[in-house]
Amino acid sequence: MIEIINLCKSFNNHQVLKNLNLTIEKGHTQVIIGRSGCGKSVLLKHIVGLLRPDSGQVFVDNQDIGRLREKEVNRLRLKIGMLFQGAALFDSLNVGGNVGFILREHSDLDEITIAKRVKESLQLVGLRGIEELTSSELSGGMKKRVGLARAICARPDIILYDEPTTGIDPIMADAINTLIRQLHDKLEVTSIAVTHDMVSAYRIADRISMLYDGRIIESDNVENIKNTKDPVVQQFITGAAHGPITD
Repeated sequence: MIEIINLCKSFNNHQVLKNLNLTIEKGHTQVIIGRSGCGKSVLLKHIVGLLRPDSGQVFVDNQDIGRLREKEVNRLRLKIGMLFQGAALFDSLNVGGNVGFILREHSDLDEITIAKRVKESLQLVGLRGIEELTSSELSGGMKKRVGLARAICARPDIILYDEPTTGIDPIMADAINTLIRQLHDKLEVTSIAVTHDMVSAYRIADRISMLYDGRIIESDNVENIKNTKDPVVQQFITGAAHGPITD
């Protein structure tokens, strides 16, 4: 479903991604772990076409996203849903407006069909009858779920999650993790989540990849990652203060 080949990206002479390679199989939930600021969100933005590579290629559904025109990228984005860190809801729109935004902007569906899809998407994340509420009336957990409803509203083939459990309490974080697994099974999507929350990673992943120093240094199933011999990965997953990872 997604293949990333020798991806490089720099900002102000600081190289964030260094010849990064990663393959994500169709139907899998791939979790990318790593420290804050290591480039996880930058990687997601390349997959959705919000950033273009300095060099290298990002193939999404066999299309090199770096070579697509803007209109073609917008068409491809209908296949990709994204839950941004902090949900990133539009303050100027109510819940219904937020959830149905991509369909109103990038599809030819009529308003009745969009309203029905919005209602279905909210029900899938456990929310009913809140279309008229504003973002200021929502709790942190509700904002995450509305953001998730927006991500699935176009019935994408791929869902990207940027730190899905950041900023919410452990009980709501577990509920979000459960929702991610349920939506993966119900919608039969390919899912990619970036996180430094190992509880979340173990709960939702089919495979886990570690991003360190701009590269993927290990990628394997959950059990093998838990039992890794790589000292960098071992330090990160155990949260040890001492080890090869330094500030």
